[in-house]
Amino acid sequence: MNKINAGIKQGLVIFVIIAATAVLSSCEKYKFSPPEVDPNAPWSLSTDIQPIFNAKCISCHGGSQQPDLREGRSFESLTKRGYVTKPAESSKLFTTLSSGSHESRTTAVEKLKIRYWIEQGAKNN
Repeated sequence: MNKINAGIKQGLVIFVIIAATAVLSSCEKYKFSPPEVDPNAPWSLSTDIQPIFNAKCISCHGGSQQPDLREGRSFESLTKRGYVTKPAESSKLFTTLSSGSHESRTTAVEKLKIRYWIEQGAKNN
């Protein structure tokens, strides 16, 4: 009888340890919060968007591959080739940045800046 009770106690202890491990490992240490980008801020090609192109895009889109995203050429290349149309979520520029091989090249914040710039009319400012 003592062997049966000892076996039951041992099984119960193992069960409690496994259950506690499962509960504790499911807790999140860090919470994800979406990037804070003000959609109503006045987004500027020269100060907000072109620096993204310079840092992330012109290694490929520096004149030999369309759109040409070099400074002084990006606006014309994007507008004449239909990359910045409304709604911004459906624009060729935003959908390209949000999928496929281009998706990992820009951060969520950079994508939002570009989206909001397009929503505000994609001005050459």
